[in-house]
This record gives sequence, structure tokens and C-alpha cells, in this order.
Amino acid sequence: MAERLTMQDPRAQYPKPPFPEQPQPVPGIAANMDPKPDHGEDSYVGSGKLKGRKALVTGGDSGIGRAAAIAFAREGADVAISYLPSEEADAKAVVALIEAEGRTALALPGDITDESWCRKLVDETLSGLGGLDILVINAGHQQYRDDVTAVSSEDFDRTLKTNLYAMHWITQAAVPHLPAGASVITTASVQAYEPSAILLDYATTKAGIVAYTKALAKQLIEKGIRANVVAPGPFWTVLQPSGGQPQEKVRQFGGQSQFGRPGQPVEIAPVYVLLASQEGSYITGEVYGVTGGAGIA
Repeated sequence: MAERLTMQDPRAQYPKPPFPEQPQPVPGIAANMDPKPDHGEDSYVGSGKLKGRKALVTGGDSGIGRAAAIAFAREGADVAISYLPSEEADAKAVVALIEAEGRTALALPGDITDESWCRKLVDETLSGLGGLDILVINAGHQQYRDDVTAVSSEDFDRTLKTNLYAMHWITQAAVPHLPAGASVITTASVQAYEPSAILLDYATTKAGIVAYTKALAKQLIEKGIRANVVAPGPFWTVLQPSGGQPQEKVRQFGGQSQFGRPGQPVEIAPVYVLLASQEGSYITGEVYGVTGGAGIA
């Protein structure tokens, strides 16, 4: 596990493009990616920063959510993950990794575009874990479209419901149960600041996540609860080959970053740990960019 933490040139630490084309149907399965993403399965080392905490991570089956869930468990937290039923194969692997740390794992399959399910998954987390003090709103929908005229009302509705409405529904259900000292973490994107032409609706929702979380932070600090945003750049997740990018862009994904490669999910997990832990006690209303050098402004 320690190999990732030994000093080395970060540009050469993980695979660089070109990658093979690898189309998958939405929402995709991480286990079928080539190269396989590093979510921290064998590389994240914990140190007890979240001992006794109880976390809910949406989209916890793969990508950045999976990396956060693994890291939280290695840091001592019990973890509930929500995901689509079609992502069961990935989710089972995450549950096994959480349980291997001696922590409670709670699997919550369902569709977060359904308001009633969003509220139910919070209830099931409270019941299954005996409380909730870390809420990570991470699940997202990304489908590229070449032109504004190609973004159907159905496309727009699905993206907004997955990325914005669900965030509101889950937060609204969870806040009354969060104790002082709890942490809410949302996942935005560099797309909120530098939107790609082909990600019109996705970028719109990511900008909305930033504004929503900043406003929420001002409310929640009155209860002793912190809320922050993580804004990733190009990370090697199943979101990309399953319709998030054209296959020609998947082949070169991350190559334009200053590192010449995409980030691996495990490389962003420590930011979620910091924001969830008491070590981040004076951090709220902030946006943490992890963009491979692109920055946010």
C-alpha cells in the first residue's frame, strides 16, 4: 500500500494516454475499464482520522465516490453507498472493501432522480448506521452532446435531476439529523469554471452545485456544520467512456493536463477525508480544485 506514497515524479505515477476506445452503456462498470482506475483498493493508507464516524456517499460504487468510500472506511468510518441497481457489481466490490476494514457497509441501490428514494436513502442510512455525520453528494450524470439543439428536454431533465435536484432532496432530508461537527461535501467540477462546449447541461449543473453549497454553508455553520465543494479536473472514471466523452476524447483523456495524464480517483480521496475530518474544522464554504494544474477561478 505504501508505494503510492513514496516520493516520485507525479507525471509518471499513473498511466498516460493514449488509451483504448472502450464504449460502455450508461452508467458503465468500472471493472471493465482499461486501464483500471485506482480507487485506493490497494493504495490508500488510513490513519484513524474518521474513527467512529458515519458517512453516506452517493455514487459510491465507482469513480471518485468509490475512492472516498474506501478512504473513509480506512480512516475508521462506517459507510453507506448509494448507486443505481445496474451498478451492483461495482457496489459489491466496495462493500467488501469496507467490511474488510471491520467497518459497517450499507448498500443502497436506487435511482436518485426519484425524490421519494432520495429521502428514503437518508432514512435507511440513519437506521442502518445508527446516525449520519458525513454526507457526500457525489453521484452525477454526464452525457456529451455536440450541439445545443441536440440536448433534448429529456437529457436536460435527467442531468438536472441527477446532479442538482437529488443534491437538494438528499441534503434537505439529511440536515435535520446532522449533529454539530458534521460535514457536507459536494462534488462539482472544473466544468463549473471552464465549461466544455459539448457538456452544456453538465457544466450548468456543476456551477449550480458550487453556488448551492456556498449558500448552504452559510446556513449550516449556524448549526456547527461545515459544507464544502470539491471541483475535480479530468479524472479516470467510468463516467467518461459511458457517454461522458466521445471515444476519440476518451483515447486522449487527461493528456492536456499539466501532468500529461488524468488523475486517478485515489488521488482526490485525501481531500474528501480532510473536509470530512476534524482536521478541516475551520474550512467551510470553500471550493477545493483538484484539476491537474488547470486551476479554478
